[in-house]
Amino acid sequence: MSIDSYIGKAFYLCCLLQFLSSQCFSRTIYIGKGKEFTSIKQALQQVNPGDTLVVTQGIYKEGNIRIDKPIVFMGKNWPVLDGENKYEILSIFADSVYVSGFRFENSGMSSTSDPCAIRIIQASHVCIDNNQLHDNFFGIYIQQSKHCTVSNNIITASQKEEYNSGNGIHGWKSSHIQIMGNKIKGHRDGIYLEFVTQSIVWRNIASHNLRYGLHFMFSHQDAYITNVFKNNGAGVAVMFTRNVTMMHNTFLDNQGDAAYGLLLKEISDCYLAGNTFSNNTTAIFLDGTNRMKIQRNIFKDNGWGMRIQANCMENTITQNNFLGNTFDVSTNGSLTLNTFDENYWDKYEGYDLNKDKRGDVPYHPLSLYAVIVEKNPPSMLLYRSFMTELLDKSERLLPSLTPANFVDLRPLMRPLKL
Repeated sequence: MSIDSYIGKAFYLCCLLQFLSSQCFSRTIYIGKGKEFTSIKQALQQVNPGDTLVVTQGIYKEGNIRIDKPIVFMGKNWPVLDGENKYEILSIFADSVYVSGFRFENSGMSSTSDPCAIRIIQASHVCIDNNQLHDNFFGIYIQQSKHCTVSNNIITASQKEEYNSGNGIHGWKSSHIQIMGNKIKGHRDGIYLEFVTQSIVWRNIASHNLRYGLHFMFSHQDAYITNVFKNNGAGVAVMFTRNVTMMHNTFLDNQGDAAYGLLLKEISDCYLAGNTFSNNTTAIFLDGTNRMKIQRNIFKDNGWGMRIQANCMENTITQNNFLGNTFDVSTNGSLTLNTFDENYWDKYEGYDLNKDKRGDVPYHPLSLYAVIVEKNPPSMLLYRSFMTELLDKSERLLPSLTPANFVDLRPLMRPLKL
């Protein structure tokens, strides 16, 4: 069984068990026109733990709605909870709350109080599933909580300026969070995690966000699997973190002077495998990155495949495909303390006399022109000129300026089937 199917089955089983247990010895209360209650706040005053509140179709403008008991809170035919551009819409202070089927619109806007469509505060086992969030400051904010799930939500905004905008899904000082199957667009960061540990981000699509599709800091022992990060302002950033697994993600069309498919800054002991980097200005930028294993990834049609700063050590780059990149790798130093082994380089011109599917001649993937551009970016204007081609060919014959140990001793003759 694949890891995706295993996680999916486990997640839906847990949700089903939680939902069924909440129905035991509980009642269902309907809210809306012609129902027992016309106000959500009135119904919440009468609700008991374990009850189900069903809100029928309509527009509800009730300011900040607070849930402080374990209940099932469900919308029928997409009722709208409208913050009127003044209020945080839904605040959850209780454990074991399930929220589904609502459209949250027009939360307040404030860079000091960070109002949200939905905020979870010091709670556990809260599930936010299958909602629509539109034009809110922050979408879903998980604050000092644990064992919470945010799944299958559509979160959109039309924010214009980074300094005056919020994130789609924001986690802070939380653990064992599951963020799965969401579509996030138009926020500052699609997903932002700070001090969030032992959590999983799985099968989300973050696109057209102002800054990062995914941004996490000081968040250890997490996993990011099968997500798509497309057309974001600066791609994805992983900072000041250790023991993170990043597998089977797609980094696509993240372009700009300071844009990266993936920025790795001050991280260590992480695993990056099975990812696809395509059409980014820089696929991966490594700064202060140590003891990473980068394996079986595809780097295709990027400006730079990998830019490795001189302060990166003991990283292993193995069995990756480098296809159609302007520069496969680049560095700003003269000493390389990382290992390249058994990668496929489409620029390799060696031979395989013993037919072991590995080149008999080592490959130096760092071109002299890449070194020059790294130190003098305006020299990119000379790209594809006769002079730059002459420099690179001369350097391959008589290496003098590129690090001698920046080499793949066993380059593959055929791309890996990944």
